Amino acid sequence: MPIPPRRIVVLSKLLISNASLINEGEIRNVDVLVDGERIAKVASSIAVPPGATVLDLAGAYLMPGMIDDQVHFREPGLTHKGDLATESAAAVAGGITSFMDMPNVNPQTTTRAALRDKYEIAQHRCSANFGFYLGATNSNIEEIKALKVGEAAGIKAFLGASTGDMLVDNPQALDKLFEHAPVIVLTHCEDSPMIWDNEAVARKKFGDDVPFSEHPAIRSAEACLKSSTMASGLARKHDALLHILHLTTAVEMDLFSPAHRSQKRITAEVCVHHLWFDESRYAELGAKIKCNPAIKRREDREALIAALNDQRIDVIATDHAPHTAAEKANSYFKSPAGLPLVQHAVLTLFDLALDGQFGLELIVDRACHAPADLFGIAERGYVREGYFADLVVVDPAKRYRVDASNLLSKCQWSPFEGHEFRTSIDTTIVNGQIAYQGGALTGVVAGQKLKFGRAR
Repeated sequence: MPIPPRRIVVLSKLLISNASLINEGEIRNVDVLVDGERIAKVASSIAVPPGATVLDLAGAYLMPGMIDDQVHFREPGLTHKGDLATESAAAVAGGITSFMDMPNVNPQTTTRAALRDKYEIAQHRCSANFGFYLGATNSNIEEIKALKVGEAAGIKAFLGASTGDMLVDNPQALDKLFEHAPVIVLTHCEDSPMIWDNEAVARKKFGDDVPFSEHPAIRSAEACLKSSTMASGLARKHDALLHILHLTTAVEMDLFSPAHRSQKRITAEVCVHHLWFDESRYAELGAKIKCNPAIKRREDREALIAALNDQRIDVIATDHAPHTAAEKANSYFKSPAGLPLVQHAVLTLFDLALDGQFGLELIVDRACHAPADLFGIAERGYVREGYFADLVVVDPAKRYRVDASNLLSKCQWSPFEGHEFRTSIDTTIVNGQIAYQGGALTGVVAGQKLKFGRAR
Protein backbone atom coordinates (compact mmCIF):
# COMPACT_ATOMS: atom_id res chain seq x y z
CA MET A 1 0.00 0.00 0.00
CA PRO A 2 1.22 3.58 -0.61
CA ILE A 3 3.02 5.38 2.20
CA PRO A 4 0.67 7.86 3.91
CA PRO A 5 1.33 11.57 3.19
CA ARG A 6 3.25 13.46 5.83
CA ARG A 7 4.58 16.86 6.77
CA ILE A 8 8.20 17.94 6.27
CA VAL A 9 9.83 19.04 9.55
CA VAL A 10 13.28 19.47 11.09
CA LEU A 11 13.49 16.82 13.77
CA SER A 12 15.09 16.19 17.13
CA LYS A 13 13.52 12.75 17.63
CA LEU A 14 12.03 10.53 14.93
CA LEU A 15 10.33 7.15 15.17
CA ILE A 16 10.32 5.22 11.89
CA SER A 17 7.66 2.53 12.24
CA ASN A 18 6.53 -0.45 10.17
CA ALA A 19 9.69 -0.57 8.07
CA SER A 20 10.90 -3.46 5.92
CA LEU A 21 14.55 -3.02 6.85
CA ILE A 22 17.18 -4.21 4.36
CA ASN A 23 20.37 -4.51 6.39
CA GLU A 24 23.22 -6.94 7.07
CA GLY A 25 22.01 -9.66 4.75
CA GLU A 26 18.34 -9.83 5.69
CA ILE A 27 15.00 -8.11 5.34
CA ARG A 28 12.93 -7.82 8.52
CA ASN A 29 10.06 -5.78 9.90
CA VAL A 30 11.27 -3.25 12.48
CA ASP A 31 10.84 0.15 14.08
CA VAL A 32 13.83 2.49 14.23
CA LEU A 33 14.18 5.35 16.70
CA VAL A 34 16.38 8.27 15.71
CA ASP A 35 17.49 10.65 18.45
CA GLY A 36 19.42 13.66 17.18
CA GLU A 37 22.06 12.53 14.67
CA ARG A 38 22.08 8.89 15.78
CA ILE A 39 20.09 5.69 15.64
CA ALA A 40 19.00 5.15 19.24
CA LYS A 41 17.12 1.86 18.92
CA VAL A 42 16.23 -0.84 16.40
CA ALA A 43 13.50 -3.27 17.53
CA SER A 44 10.43 -5.13 16.38
CA SER A 45 8.26 -2.56 18.15
CA ILE A 46 9.09 0.76 19.82
CA ALA A 47 6.68 2.91 21.82
CA VAL A 48 6.39 6.50 20.62
CA PRO A 49 8.61 8.67 22.85
CA PRO A 50 7.26 12.02 24.07
CA GLY A 51 7.69 14.72 21.44
CA ALA A 52 8.77 12.34 18.67
CA THR A 53 7.69 12.65 15.06
CA VAL A 54 6.38 9.36 13.66
CA LEU A 55 7.16 8.22 10.12
CA ASP A 56 4.91 5.25 9.34
CA LEU A 57 6.37 3.38 6.36
CA ALA A 58 3.46 0.97 5.98
CA GLY A 59 5.89 -1.79 5.04
CA ALA A 60 8.04 0.22 2.61
CA TYR A 61 11.75 -0.49 2.44
CA LEU A 62 14.21 1.18 4.80
CA MET A 63 17.96 0.91 4.14
CA PRO A 64 21.17 2.67 5.07
CA GLY A 65 22.00 5.50 2.70
CA MET A 66 24.19 4.59 -0.25
CA ILE A 67 27.86 5.55 0.15
CA ASP A 68 29.11 6.49 -3.31
CA ASP A 69 32.87 5.98 -3.45
CA GLN A 70 33.33 7.62 -6.85
CA VAL A 71 31.85 10.95 -7.95
CA HIS A 72 33.02 14.01 -9.87
CA PHE A 73 31.14 16.98 -8.41
CA ARG A 74 33.35 19.42 -10.36
CA GLU A 75 34.32 21.84 -7.62
CA PRO A 76 36.58 23.78 -7.55
CA GLY A 77 37.14 25.15 -11.01
CA LEU A 78 34.58 23.34 -13.19
CA THR A 79 31.40 24.58 -11.57
CA HIS A 80 29.58 25.34 -14.83
CA LYS A 81 29.07 21.53 -14.97
CA GLY A 82 28.16 20.95 -11.32
CA ASP A 83 29.21 21.89 -7.81
CA LEU A 84 29.23 20.40 -4.33
CA ALA A 85 25.88 21.94 -3.43
CA THR A 86 23.93 21.01 -6.57
CA GLU A 87 25.32 17.51 -7.01
CA SER A 88 25.03 16.55 -3.34
CA ALA A 89 21.40 17.68 -3.47
CA ALA A 90 20.83 15.42 -6.48
CA ALA A 91 22.56 12.65 -4.54
CA VAL A 92 20.24 12.79 -1.53
CA ALA A 93 17.25 12.87 -3.88
CA GLY A 94 18.62 9.58 -5.18
CA GLY A 95 19.19 7.94 -1.80
CA ILE A 96 22.93 8.66 -1.55
CA THR A 97 23.85 10.01 1.89
CA SER A 98 27.67 10.03 1.58
CA PHE A 99 30.06 10.55 -1.31
CA MET A 100 33.79 10.59 -2.05
CA ASP A 101 34.83 13.09 -4.70
CA MET A 102 37.66 12.74 -7.20
CA PRO A 103 40.72 15.01 -7.53
CA ASN A 104 40.58 15.95 -11.24
CA VAL A 105 39.25 19.45 -10.60
CA ASN A 106 40.93 22.84 -10.99
CA PRO A 107 43.26 23.20 -9.21
CA GLN A 108 43.82 19.48 -9.02
CA THR A 109 43.71 17.96 -5.54
CA THR A 110 47.29 16.69 -5.67
CA THR A 111 48.69 18.34 -2.55
CA ARG A 112 47.64 18.14 1.07
CA ALA A 113 47.09 21.91 1.01
CA ALA A 114 44.65 21.57 -1.91
CA LEU A 115 42.93 18.75 -0.02
CA ARG A 116 42.46 21.00 3.04
CA ASP A 117 41.15 23.79 0.82
CA LYS A 118 38.59 21.48 -0.74
CA TYR A 119 37.31 20.38 2.67
CA GLU A 120 37.00 24.03 3.65
CA ILE A 121 34.97 24.77 0.51
CA ALA A 122 32.61 21.90 1.33
CA GLN A 123 31.72 23.00 4.86
CA HIS A 124 28.00 23.78 5.31
CA ARG A 125 27.27 23.32 1.58
CA CYS A 126 26.79 19.58 1.13
CA SER A 127 23.43 17.89 1.55
CA ALA A 128 25.26 14.54 1.90
CA ASN A 129 28.34 13.58 3.91
CA PHE A 130 31.59 14.15 2.04
CA GLY A 131 35.14 12.92 1.64
CA PHE A 132 37.85 13.71 -0.88
CA TYR A 133 40.72 11.86 -2.54
CA LEU A 134 44.32 12.96 -2.94
CA GLY A 135 45.34 12.60 -6.58
CA ALA A 136 48.57 10.88 -7.63
CA THR A 137 50.81 12.35 -10.30
CA ASN A 138 54.17 11.40 -11.78
CA SER A 139 55.90 13.77 -9.37
CA ASN A 140 54.01 14.13 -6.05
CA ILE A 141 55.35 11.11 -4.16
CA GLU A 142 56.45 13.29 -1.23
CA GLU A 143 52.88 14.54 -0.77
CA ILE A 144 51.70 10.93 -0.81
CA LYS A 145 54.29 9.88 1.77
CA ALA A 146 53.25 12.76 4.03
CA LEU A 147 49.54 11.91 3.89
CA LYS A 148 48.12 10.88 7.24
CA VAL A 149 45.39 8.29 7.70
CA GLY A 150 42.07 10.13 7.82
CA GLU A 151 43.16 13.14 5.77
CA ALA A 152 41.79 11.67 2.55
CA ALA A 153 39.40 8.92 1.52
CA GLY A 154 42.27 7.37 -0.43
CA ILE A 155 44.74 8.08 -3.24
CA LYS A 156 43.40 8.18 -6.79
CA ALA A 157 45.64 7.27 -9.72
CA PHE A 158 44.55 7.60 -13.34
CA LEU A 159 46.50 4.83 -15.10
CA GLY A 160 44.76 5.72 -18.36
CA ALA A 161 44.12 9.16 -19.84
CA SER A 162 40.55 10.25 -19.17
CA THR A 163 38.83 13.58 -18.53
CA GLY A 164 41.44 16.03 -17.25
CA ASP A 165 45.23 15.75 -17.19
CA MET A 166 46.23 13.43 -14.35
CA LEU A 167 47.68 10.45 -16.20
CA VAL A 168 50.27 8.58 -14.11
CA ASP A 169 52.36 6.77 -16.71
CA ASN A 170 55.90 6.83 -15.30
CA PRO A 171 56.79 3.25 -14.21
CA GLN A 172 59.05 4.45 -11.41
CA ALA A 173 56.38 6.83 -10.10
CA LEU A 174 53.80 4.05 -10.12
CA ASP A 175 56.13 1.69 -8.28
CA LYS A 176 56.80 4.29 -5.59
CA LEU A 177 53.08 5.03 -5.28
CA PHE A 178 52.27 1.42 -4.45
CA GLU A 179 55.34 1.08 -2.24
CA HIS A 180 54.66 4.16 -0.09
CA ALA A 181 50.89 4.80 -0.16
CA PRO A 182 49.79 4.96 3.50
CA VAL A 183 46.13 4.34 2.60
CA ILE A 184 44.13 2.58 -0.09
CA VAL A 185 45.01 3.31 -3.74
CA LEU A 186 42.18 3.61 -6.27
CA THR A 187 42.90 3.22 -9.97
CA HIS A 188 41.27 4.08 -13.26
CA CYS A 189 42.67 1.27 -15.40
CA GLU A 190 42.98 1.72 -19.17
CA ASP A 191 46.16 1.51 -21.23
CA SER A 192 46.57 4.87 -22.98
CA PRO A 193 48.98 3.77 -25.78
CA MET A 194 46.51 1.07 -26.84
CA ILE A 195 43.67 3.61 -26.79
CA TRP A 196 45.67 6.09 -28.86
CA ASP A 197 46.41 3.37 -31.43
CA ASN A 198 42.71 2.48 -31.59
CA GLU A 199 41.81 6.15 -32.06
CA ALA A 200 44.19 6.33 -35.03
CA VAL A 201 42.51 3.29 -36.59
CA ALA A 202 39.07 4.87 -36.10
CA ARG A 203 40.19 8.20 -37.59
CA LYS A 204 41.60 6.39 -40.63
CA LYS A 205 38.27 4.61 -41.14
CA PHE A 206 35.79 7.39 -40.31
CA GLY A 207 37.75 10.65 -40.32
CA ASP A 208 36.60 13.01 -37.57
CA ASP A 209 33.03 11.72 -37.78
CA VAL A 210 33.60 8.61 -35.64
CA PRO A 211 30.28 7.07 -34.52
CA PHE A 212 29.80 6.74 -30.77
CA SER A 213 29.31 3.01 -31.26
CA GLU A 214 33.07 2.80 -31.83
CA HIS A 215 33.75 3.90 -28.25
CA PRO A 216 33.97 0.35 -26.80
CA ALA A 217 36.36 -0.63 -29.60
CA ILE A 218 38.55 2.42 -28.95
CA ARG A 219 38.42 2.05 -25.16
CA SER A 220 38.80 -1.68 -25.63
CA ALA A 221 38.58 -4.62 -23.25
CA GLU A 222 42.24 -5.34 -24.00
CA ALA A 223 43.24 -1.83 -22.92
CA CYS A 224 41.36 -2.31 -19.66
CA LEU A 225 42.83 -5.74 -18.96
CA LYS A 226 46.42 -4.67 -19.63
CA SER A 227 46.16 -1.78 -17.17
CA SER A 228 44.24 -3.58 -14.43
CA THR A 229 46.69 -6.51 -14.64
CA MET A 230 49.58 -4.08 -14.14
CA ALA A 231 47.88 -2.37 -11.18
CA SER A 232 47.05 -5.61 -9.41
CA GLY A 233 50.60 -6.83 -9.99
CA LEU A 234 52.06 -3.71 -8.38
CA ALA A 235 49.67 -4.04 -5.43
CA ARG A 236 50.73 -7.65 -4.86
CA LYS A 237 54.40 -6.74 -5.21
CA HIS A 238 54.17 -4.12 -2.45
CA ASP A 239 51.28 -5.65 -0.46
CA ALA A 240 49.34 -2.41 -0.99
CA LEU A 241 45.61 -1.90 -0.61
CA LEU A 242 44.15 -1.51 -4.10
CA HIS A 243 40.60 -0.74 -5.22
CA ILE A 244 40.10 -0.93 -9.01
CA LEU A 245 37.30 1.35 -10.13
CA HIS A 246 34.49 1.00 -12.69
CA LEU A 247 35.21 -2.46 -14.09
CA THR A 248 33.59 -3.01 -17.49
CA THR A 249 34.77 -6.30 -18.99
CA ALA A 250 34.30 -10.04 -18.64
CA VAL A 251 38.02 -10.69 -19.20
CA GLU A 252 39.02 -8.69 -16.11
CA MET A 253 36.87 -10.69 -13.72
CA ASP A 254 39.47 -13.45 -13.38
CA LEU A 255 41.75 -10.93 -11.63
CA PHE A 256 39.49 -10.85 -8.58
CA SER A 257 38.86 -13.27 -5.75
CA PRO A 258 35.38 -14.45 -4.70
CA ALA A 259 36.46 -14.23 -1.05
CA HIS A 260 34.67 -11.84 1.29
CA ARG A 261 36.08 -8.30 1.16
CA SER A 262 37.40 -8.64 4.71
CA GLN A 263 39.89 -11.21 3.38
CA LYS A 264 41.10 -9.22 0.34
CA ARG A 265 43.65 -6.48 -0.25
CA ILE A 266 42.65 -6.05 -3.90
CA THR A 267 39.00 -5.14 -4.38
CA ALA A 268 36.80 -4.16 -7.31
CA GLU A 269 34.04 -1.70 -8.09
CA VAL A 270 31.31 -1.61 -10.71
CA CYS A 271 29.14 1.38 -11.61
CA VAL A 272 25.40 1.40 -12.15
CA HIS A 273 25.53 2.44 -15.82
CA HIS A 274 27.75 -0.51 -16.70
CA LEU A 275 25.16 -2.80 -15.08
CA TRP A 276 22.27 -1.14 -16.95
CA PHE A 277 23.44 -0.17 -20.44
CA ASP A 278 25.28 -2.12 -23.12
CA GLU A 279 26.62 -1.24 -26.56
CA SER A 280 23.19 -1.71 -28.16
CA ARG A 281 22.17 1.67 -26.68
CA TYR A 282 24.79 3.80 -28.50
CA ALA A 283 22.51 4.09 -31.55
CA GLU A 284 19.82 5.71 -29.42
CA LEU A 285 21.83 7.61 -26.78
CA GLY A 286 25.21 8.32 -28.41
CA ALA A 287 27.20 10.85 -26.39
CA LYS A 288 24.80 10.54 -23.46
CA ILE A 289 26.39 7.19 -22.58
CA LYS A 290 29.95 8.01 -23.63
CA CYS A 291 32.03 7.37 -20.52
CA ASN A 292 35.50 6.10 -19.63
CA PRO A 293 35.89 3.14 -19.41
CA ALA A 294 33.33 2.51 -22.11
CA ILE A 295 30.02 0.73 -21.84
CA LYS A 296 30.70 -2.50 -23.70
CA ARG A 297 28.96 -5.72 -24.81
CA ARG A 298 25.88 -7.37 -23.34
CA GLU A 299 28.16 -10.28 -22.41
CA ASP A 300 30.36 -7.92 -20.40
CA ARG A 301 27.34 -6.50 -18.56
CA GLU A 302 26.18 -10.02 -17.73
CA ALA A 303 29.66 -10.94 -16.49
CA LEU A 304 29.68 -7.92 -14.16
CA ILE A 305 26.36 -8.98 -12.67
CA ALA A 306 27.66 -12.53 -12.22
CA ALA A 307 30.77 -11.17 -10.49
CA LEU A 308 28.60 -9.15 -8.12
CA ASN A 309 26.68 -12.26 -7.21
CA ASP A 310 29.80 -14.34 -6.49
CA GLN A 311 31.60 -11.53 -4.56
CA ARG A 312 34.41 -10.87 -7.06
CA ILE A 313 33.04 -7.31 -7.28
CA ASP A 314 32.88 -5.68 -3.87
CA VAL A 315 31.36 -2.20 -4.37
CA ILE A 316 28.66 -0.55 -6.48
CA ALA A 317 29.14 3.17 -7.22
CA THR A 318 28.15 5.77 -9.83
CA ASP A 319 31.19 7.62 -11.26
CA HIS A 320 28.75 10.56 -11.52
CA ALA A 321 30.45 12.92 -13.99
CA PRO A 322 28.24 15.73 -15.33
CA HIS A 323 28.98 17.80 -18.42
CA THR A 324 26.74 20.42 -19.96
CA ALA A 325 24.34 19.39 -22.71
CA ALA A 326 26.20 21.71 -25.09
CA GLU A 327 29.52 19.98 -24.33
CA LYS A 328 28.00 16.54 -24.87
CA ALA A 329 26.38 17.61 -28.17
CA ASN A 330 29.76 17.67 -29.93
CA SER A 331 31.19 15.05 -32.28
CA TYR A 332 32.88 11.94 -30.89
CA PHE A 333 36.38 13.28 -30.21
CA LYS A 334 35.10 16.62 -28.86
CA SER A 335 32.35 15.25 -26.65
CA PRO A 336 33.65 14.68 -23.09
CA ALA A 337 33.18 11.35 -21.33
CA GLY A 338 30.88 11.08 -18.33
CA LEU A 339 27.24 11.18 -17.34
CA PRO A 340 25.13 12.28 -14.34
CA LEU A 341 23.95 9.30 -12.27
CA VAL A 342 23.57 10.02 -8.55
CA GLN A 343 19.86 10.85 -8.65
CA HIS A 344 18.89 7.51 -10.19
CA ALA A 345 21.50 5.03 -8.98
CA VAL A 346 19.49 3.35 -6.21
CA LEU A 347 16.39 3.17 -8.41
CA THR A 348 18.45 1.55 -11.17
CA LEU A 349 19.64 -1.10 -8.74
CA PHE A 350 16.11 -1.78 -7.50
CA ASP A 351 14.89 -2.20 -11.09
CA LEU A 352 17.70 -4.69 -11.72
CA ALA A 353 16.73 -6.56 -8.55
CA LEU A 354 13.10 -6.65 -9.67
CA ASP A 355 14.36 -8.17 -12.93
CA GLY A 356 15.97 -10.95 -10.88
CA GLN A 357 19.60 -9.94 -11.50
CA PHE A 358 20.44 -9.92 -7.77
CA GLY A 359 18.76 -9.53 -4.41
CA LEU A 360 17.92 -6.39 -2.48
CA GLU A 361 20.27 -7.58 0.27
CA LEU A 362 23.15 -7.49 -2.23
CA ILE A 363 22.37 -3.89 -3.18
CA VAL A 364 22.71 -2.78 0.42
CA ASP A 365 25.79 -4.91 1.00
CA ARG A 366 27.73 -3.49 -1.98
CA ALA A 367 26.40 0.08 -2.09
CA CYS A 368 26.23 0.78 1.66
CA HIS A 369 28.08 -1.74 3.84
CA ALA A 370 31.10 -2.41 1.61
CA PRO A 371 32.25 1.21 1.10
CA ALA A 372 32.06 1.77 4.86
CA ASP A 373 34.18 -1.34 5.45
CA LEU A 374 36.78 -0.77 2.72
CA PHE A 375 37.42 2.87 3.59
CA GLY A 376 37.06 2.54 7.35
CA ILE A 377 34.20 5.04 7.47
CA ALA A 378 33.28 5.46 11.10
CA GLU A 379 29.75 4.58 12.24
CA ARG A 380 28.04 4.76 8.87
CA GLY A 381 26.86 2.35 6.19
CA TYR A 382 24.77 0.15 8.49
CA VAL A 383 21.52 0.49 10.43
CA ARG A 384 22.91 -0.12 13.92
CA GLU A 385 22.22 1.39 17.30
CA GLY A 386 24.69 4.20 17.96
CA TYR A 387 25.46 4.76 14.27
CA PHE A 388 24.70 7.98 12.42
CA ALA A 389 21.14 8.07 11.10
CA ASP A 390 21.84 8.06 7.35
CA LEU A 391 18.71 6.35 6.08
CA VAL A 392 16.68 5.96 2.90
CA VAL A 393 13.06 4.97 2.37
CA VAL A 394 12.30 3.28 -0.95
CA ASP A 395 8.62 3.10 -1.85
CA PRO A 396 7.89 -0.13 -3.77
CA ALA A 397 4.33 0.99 -4.56
CA LYS A 398 5.14 4.25 -6.36
CA ARG A 399 6.79 4.49 -9.76
CA TYR A 400 9.12 7.34 -10.75
CA ARG A 401 9.38 8.72 -14.27
CA VAL A 402 12.51 10.69 -15.16
CA ASP A 403 11.97 13.91 -17.09
CA ALA A 404 13.47 17.37 -17.34
CA SER A 405 11.17 18.75 -14.64
CA ASN A 406 12.60 16.56 -11.84
CA LEU A 407 16.34 16.60 -12.62
CA LEU A 408 18.47 18.20 -9.90
CA SER A 409 22.00 17.89 -11.27
CA LYS A 410 23.21 21.24 -12.57
CA CYS A 411 23.74 19.86 -16.09
CA GLN A 412 19.96 19.26 -16.37
CA TRP A 413 20.00 16.11 -18.50
CA SER A 414 20.06 12.37 -17.86
CA PRO A 415 20.52 9.23 -19.94
CA PHE A 416 17.43 7.92 -18.10
CA GLU A 417 15.06 10.64 -19.36
CA GLY A 418 11.77 9.01 -20.35
CA HIS A 419 12.40 5.89 -18.26
CA GLU A 420 9.91 5.00 -15.54
CA PHE A 421 11.49 3.25 -12.57
CA ARG A 422 9.31 0.78 -10.68
CA THR A 423 10.16 2.22 -7.26
CA SER A 424 10.81 5.71 -5.92
CA ILE A 425 12.91 7.38 -3.26
CA ASP A 426 10.40 8.59 -0.69
CA THR A 427 12.64 9.97 2.08
CA THR A 428 16.35 10.50 2.61
CA ILE A 429 17.66 11.20 6.11
CA VAL A 430 21.19 12.54 6.66
CA ASN A 431 22.55 12.68 10.21
CA GLY A 432 19.03 12.40 11.59
CA GLN A 433 17.55 15.20 9.47
CA ILE A 434 15.18 14.79 6.54
CA ALA A 435 16.97 16.12 3.46
CA TYR A 436 14.52 14.88 0.84
CA GLN A 437 10.91 13.75 1.09
CA GLY A 438 7.89 13.29 -1.13
CA GLY A 439 9.64 14.34 -4.34
CA ALA A 440 11.26 17.52 -3.00
CA LEU A 441 14.36 18.71 -1.20
CA THR A 442 13.59 20.06 2.26
CA GLY A 443 16.32 22.70 2.31
CA VAL A 444 18.15 20.93 5.13
CA VAL A 445 21.92 20.82 4.48
CA ALA A 446 23.12 18.27 7.01
CA GLY A 447 26.22 16.74 5.37
CA GLN A 448 29.33 16.26 7.51
CA LYS A 449 32.96 15.44 6.79
CA LEU A 450 33.44 11.69 6.71
CA LYS A 451 36.00 10.07 9.00
CA PHE A 452 38.26 7.46 7.40
CA GLY A 453 40.19 4.99 9.51
CA ARG A 454 41.61 2.31 7.23
CA ALA A 455 45.39 2.34 7.08
CA ARG A 456 47.67 0.27 4.94
